[in-house]
Amino acid sequence: MANFLSQNWQINRRHALKGLGVSMALPLFDCMQPLRAANKVSRPRRSIFIYLPNGVNTNDYEINEAGADYKLSRILSPLEKHRANITPVSGLYHPNSFGIAHKATHTWLTGAKHGPTDRNTISVDQLMAQVTGPKTRFPSLELSNQGHRLAVSADGIELPAQKNPAVVFKKLFAEPEGGIDKQRRGLNRKESMLDLVLDDAKSLSNKLGKDDRGRLDQYLTAVREVEIRTKRAEAWLETPRPKIDPGIAGKLNRNVPLERLGEYLRTMYDIVVLAFETDMTRVVTFNTGNEGTGPAVPEIGVKRDRHSLSHHNGNKEALEQLSRSDEFNVLQFAYFLDRLSVVRDGEGALLDSTMALYGSGLSYGNSHGTTSLPLVVAGGSGLGMKHGNHVDYNRQVRGFGGYGQGIGVYHSPVNAKAHFSNLLLTMAQKMGVETDAFADSNGVVSEILA
Repeated sequence: MANFLSQNWQINRRHALKGLGVSMALPLFDCMQPLRAANKVSRPRRSIFIYLPNGVNTNDYEINEAGADYKLSRILSPLEKHRANITPVSGLYHPNSFGIAHKATHTWLTGAKHGPTDRNTISVDQLMAQVTGPKTRFPSLELSNQGHRLAVSADGIELPAQKNPAVVFKKLFAEPEGGIDKQRRGLNRKESMLDLVLDDAKSLSNKLGKDDRGRLDQYLTAVREVEIRTKRAEAWLETPRPKIDPGIAGKLNRNVPLERLGEYLRTMYDIVVLAFETDMTRVVTFNTGNEGTGPAVPEIGVKRDRHSLSHHNGNKEALEQLSRSDEFNVLQFAYFLDRLSVVRDGEGALLDSTMALYGSGLSYGNSHGTTSLPLVVAGGSGLGMKHGNHVDYNRQVRGFGGYGQGIGVYHSPVNAKAHFSNLLLTMAQKMGVETDAFADSNGVVSEILA
């Protein structure tokens, strides 16, 4: 795939500020600067989080050895060619996710408690987007083929996700109809509406009690986030989008039904690669299926959805079908790594500047186990990530008898200190987030740091 960045695509600062009110202050976006190559600026840092619903067939997923001399399991075997750029991580869990069942997507990237009275917290991808977002047209990209969302804003609101590849492609690369003036009028109308909302809220606030004012503040936080996104969109109005080769556009700008799951996933992955390559965004979440369903894979003869297969009750046929589905999904993830590894980014490959986390918020779906989660970290060697080992926190505990000892390992943590938030914190720091803590983290995953 060609390099689509060109000097013509860089924002002219005079253009970016044209038509903006004098009261608005904007940072100098990186895209307002000359090209990275000309200035030898460090490559952008990118991250993607890919979710597999319903856990896995743990019998065919688990790796029996820790360290460098490990053998990839049946399900993970499609990743063998990327062995030098991946790290399977075992034994992690979210302490707040016990009993969460098929709502694991809600807290997979937040680590927050999720009960009837609990409020979600910011997801790690959105924490990253706060750092990288001012430098790209889209602060983040949210994808979900069946609707369930992974990204959560700072005020605890799940961000909408898109499932149609054609819609995603047009959002990223197609110039909106009607030209710049029509777009500006639309943004001005939105700004006027937001101003009215804020004015009404200010006058109302004095008449409310303490609890109601708290709820109003939460609402206003969401309104202000919309206001920020609106102003950012206005700043990019006169910046043309990158020109995409018609052949590539024809391949990606189309509807692909979920019944052709492999083609669907590869198309979405190709769009993400192109979005990273053209620097349209640097943060992506992709949920590949809902916990309550999860796509079937009829193209390989797996006709039952992942949810029903995960509740196998020990049935050998259902377990085999689940393993085939697991392996198929990992094969598509391997395709994504293939694409990242061949696209050039500066002096290296796009994979070197991209961290990818692949995994699930459930481990043993049959009884909704949420410990010893299946997780694989890939890429990011140019960001200071180190790969080549199987990191197993369970095997760091004296007396651990291996994964064949029963399903208890998926319902109670073997290593109570092995918080999944530690991995999320590690990735956040490598994206430039200046923080020593995230959610319930109690350290970093030092084993993947160069």
